[in-house]
Amino acid sequence: MRGSATSGLTTGGVPPAQALVDVVQEVARGRGAVLGSAALVATVERVRAAIFGAGPLQPLLEDPAVTDVLVNGPREVWVERAGRLERAPVDLGSDEDVRALAVRLAAAGGQRLDDAAPTADARLPDGTRLHAVLPPVAGGGTLLSLRVVRARALSVAELVASGTLATATVPVLRDLVERRANLLVSGATGSGKTTLLAALLSWVGHDERIVVIEEAGELSPAHPHVVRLMARRANVDGAGRVDLAELVRQALRMRPDRIVLGECRGPEVREVMTALNTGHDGGCATVHANAAADVPARIEALAALAGMGREAVAAQASAAFDAVLHLRRAGPGRARRYLAEIGVVRRTAEGWDVQTGLAVEPSGAVEHGPGWGRLVRGRG
Repeated sequence: MRGSATSGLTTGGVPPAQALVDVVQEVARGRGAVLGSAALVATVERVRAAIFGAGPLQPLLEDPAVTDVLVNGPREVWVERAGRLERAPVDLGSDEDVRALAVRLAAAGGQRLDDAAPTADARLPDGTRLHAVLPPVAGGGTLLSLRVVRARALSVAELVASGTLATATVPVLRDLVERRANLLVSGATGSGKTTLLAALLSWVGHDERIVVIEEAGELSPAHPHVVRLMARRANVDGAGRVDLAELVRQALRMRPDRIVLGECRGPEVREVMTALNTGHDGGCATVHANAAADVPARIEALAALAGMGREAVAAQASAAFDAVLHLRRAGPGRARRYLAEIGVVRRTAEGWDVQTGLAVEPSGAVEHGPGWGRLVRGRG
């Protein structure tokens, strides 16, 4: 849990808080030192972070305003706070210290990181996403990227208050969820796709079962009946891999009311489209795309990895997906994330496309597009 005195990157094997306090006090007495209450708390937290957490980076990960921690070198630590990158006054010691921290964090996520495997992409036990690169692949030294997973889903009201959602889009979004439209949430990395999707899923009826399929456990909707399937990488022997496509197939056997894929990034898009074309409506997924109009090209590229031709993709996608919700960053500083467009998916003579139903300006002003009538009428 972020911000708690007992937080850290591991849950198994972490001693109870009082046990760690006792150890610190014992070591201090052995050195002839007496720690006051404030010094004791600070020392215990440093020890916990050094052994079980991210060391000097742990306070940054526990800052509720921080979403990303980026390490370019021992004294080059950056954080994204409230949507903006800023330098953090953190000293990680030497290049060797940064490497040792990266190796320890990768191990905590069950990944190998060494000269033979110089990159690691792992999910840490508390949900934090880790990406690490060692030299010489990383030219200037060990690189670390940590993305913090939000402890709770933001509500739609909070997204409206923050400017992510224009007030006029809320009834349209609620209607899409309640009539079980199949949704694609698109946008660039860090644009807020998972945050928006989690908020929308909180509107799903509490008598429905949601099966969430992810590579990393980022999606945590405020809903009482959510089950999660997690992809697994192959071990060092190349065995044990379970990919997203297999998990989508398994989800169909779990009596889902709604199937949610955290991110379409490969051939699993074929299984998702198949599922949404076989009676499993109300499904959702996210996908990286520059604009709503670019989503068809992105889906076609991913489906090609599964051996699908363009005509087959057009037939499947136009029947599988109802609407695209596209997010962007606003302003010159690109600090705020906002829902910029709600588009409707339609079949065309050339294949399929996404037609704008609602366009939203960074100011929150909303304009109806050519697809507005179809958006409010629903399919057919």
